[in-house]
Amino acid sequence: TTKLVLCCLTVAEAQLKLFNLRATKLPSDILGTTDGYVKVFCGSATLGKTSVRKNDADPWWEDEFNYFKAHENDVLRLEVYDSDLLFDDLLGVCQRQIKLGTHQHDCFLKKGGTLHYAYTLEKQ
Repeated sequence: TTKLVLCCLTVAEAQLKLFNLRATKLPSDILGTTDGYVKVFCGSATLGKTSVRKNDADPWWEDEFNYFKAHENDVLRLEVYDSDLLFDDLLGVCQRQIKLGTHQHDCFLKKGGTLHYAYTLEKQ
């Protein structure tokens, strides 16, 4: 008799921690200095958004984001916005495939300014 052994490949889940989010030289708009915040995504998951830093071209956010179902090579997507009364302006998007370990990156935003951030990805 032949035994059929079914084997499935499991991709190990990892913990993503995003921290030390800050921006420099965010552009001003008609209403004055930027009221910046960041929306955070990993793969198809929405991890949330930072608080809004009012009238600050060089904001630093204390917010940290943890995601326990991340996988190596998932795309980390950070969208930087200027909060306004009617609609929020998208200043730029940073996208990067995540790798194991701790990494720091700078991302140049389409409308000006730079987003700086760090993340750690660890297998559980």
